[in-house]
Amino acid sequence: MSEDNAILYQADEATMARTRMHDYMEWLPANGYPALPDYDALHRWSTEDLEAFWSSIWDYTGVIAHTPPERMLASDTMPGRWCPGARLNFAENLLREGLYGDPDRTAVVGLSESRDDVRLSYGQLIDQVGAFEAYLTSVGVVAGDRVAGVVANTHEPIVAMLACASLGAIWSSASPDFGVAGIVDRFAQIEPKVLVSVDGYRYGGKDFARIEHAEAIRQQIPSIERVVLIGNAGEAPDVEGYPYFVTWESALANGAGAAPSFTPLPFDQPVYILFSSGTTGVPKCIVHGAGGALLQHSKELMLHGDIHRDDVFFYFTTCGWMMWNWLVSGLVTGTTLIVYDGNPGHPDMSTLWRVAEREGITHFGTSAKWLAACRNAGITPGKDFDLGKLRTLMSTGSPLLPADFDWVYAEVKGDLLLGSISGGTDIVSSFVGCCPLLPVRRGEIQCRLLGVAAQAFNDDGQPVIDECGELVCTRPLPSMPVGFWNDEDGSRYHEAYFSSFEGVWAHGDFVMFTKHGGAVIYGRSDATLNVGGIRIGTAEIYRQVEPMDAIADTLVAAQPYGDDSRIVMLVVLNDGYTCDEALAADIRKRLREQASPRHVPAVIVPVSALPYTRSGKKVEMAVARMLRGMPINNTEAIANPESLDEIRAIEALEISASPA
Repeated sequence: MSEDNAILYQADEATMARTRMHDYMEWLPANGYPALPDYDALHRWSTEDLEAFWSSIWDYTGVIAHTPPERMLASDTMPGRWCPGARLNFAENLLREGLYGDPDRTAVVGLSESRDDVRLSYGQLIDQVGAFEAYLTSVGVVAGDRVAGVVANTHEPIVAMLACASLGAIWSSASPDFGVAGIVDRFAQIEPKVLVSVDGYRYGGKDFARIEHAEAIRQQIPSIERVVLIGNAGEAPDVEGYPYFVTWESALANGAGAAPSFTPLPFDQPVYILFSSGTTGVPKCIVHGAGGALLQHSKELMLHGDIHRDDVFFYFTTCGWMMWNWLVSGLVTGTTLIVYDGNPGHPDMSTLWRVAEREGITHFGTSAKWLAACRNAGITPGKDFDLGKLRTLMSTGSPLLPADFDWVYAEVKGDLLLGSISGGTDIVSSFVGCCPLLPVRRGEIQCRLLGVAAQAFNDDGQPVIDECGELVCTRPLPSMPVGFWNDEDGSRYHEAYFSSFEGVWAHGDFVMFTKHGGAVIYGRSDATLNVGGIRIGTAEIYRQVEPMDAIADTLVAAQPYGDDSRIVMLVVLNDGYTCDEALAADIRKRLREQASPRHVPAVIVPVSALPYTRSGKKVEMAVARMLRGMPINNTEAIANPESLDEIRAIEALEISASPA
């Protein structure tokens, strides 16, 4: 086993010379920008001269604009005012290969547990986007309207999102394993006009019907006028008896032959709405602009990801995770996307490695938790499969363990770029990640990304190196949200990111930046849970459990457990109830059905009281710190600090109870 920070991989000179990052650094001085000797100098320039840097990204990545911007950055007051006057279309930029390149090249390969493989060329993808846009227009969808999807990771959501972007409507999606209540919590806020839903899905060989769920969602969200049903369960869906429903095939047939409009729209035109984890209430609706997402994704995918036109790009994700949006933006490179709908461990942990071999995947993306599961399963992908084309393995969702760095280089491939990346839904991209010119060090993310002025701040708001601090960004990024939905004065937006350090984005992660420029993420610094790489808001759990007759109050927090974290639930019971196996089973069943299997706690324990501040706020962070073995700094603000002593004494929650 290597020591922490040991260099595990460094590309040779010939490999680096073939990268797009190297090409970009040579392009800069040839086009009037500074000549910069290395990545450190490049990053420094990219954060000091934002306008010049992002202008270079606009030009180098080939943004297609109907009207160029008056200037790149009109105001650098957070979150910045970007590209005034510019008009472009997000979908046109992503589909440029089919429009201006080779329409016969494969754009999307859809793989699924429940359906036959689907392969779409760029030309076929454009045809379907035009047809679905025509259908949306026929039912009254116009620019600014919302279209929501409860969808599996197949080709149809890609078509639907691009059709919305073409006409200026706003796409928002969620995974079908969420219960009706969790979906309504999200989509009711944005009042979609059309719902796109699967009729079911298969996971791990088990089928789950979703037609009744779609109907229940329609009934609970009055704005929904049409439901487009995707046949994802292996048979043609039956919409008989559902007067508001139409099949996906019928919708495409309705608009067959129509070309996408690619309507020119302002730079900040909303392209999709993503959702926060719901820590303090219903999930926040985070609105992302087309231009900002396009610039940021193009930079990350082309330069940091080193994705070329002839590559094959796969990321295991659901349509409810921002990595889906990031994956779909891979089309801007002209690459082939692989989307997968199913359980990555079914029928065994080698399933996705078989896909990598068969499809010739060059860029393979997944979660840190899945890589750990592969290691624990003892599989040897590099020995068992031909991964000769694989150049980059990306990991996100949670910190990648040093042991998994070792496993990748020992058992997957010794000469690939292991790109651990970290960002969030909030910026629909990353703050820190990979660079093909830099070494990969054990247990570290390689670098701050270009244009990202990331720092670790201590409690006094001072930047620190080789110390854990709050991850902040001190200068604007184009993919910072254009706002929150229904937040007219921007107060909720400001409170979410700029209230900790005035004028500085505080992201809610603990991070350490090393003296050689790497980063180590230590998890959430707020109350958001992160279990198995999935962010879960505590309020999403409370809304389901606290209405139960037995429950007077409850608090959940994440506790380190083995290679991951587990959800711990503390419950205060009403008189006459006991915390027995029957109640625990009821709680888990309710959360599994009404939220998702990811929301189910591993441990449920009774307490007599929960800690509250003197102003009546539940003190989640104090419990979370205690469960991590960290000190609690401020008990003076807690009205009943004796409640912490009771929790601390619970044997089942001791740090020592965690497996090695």
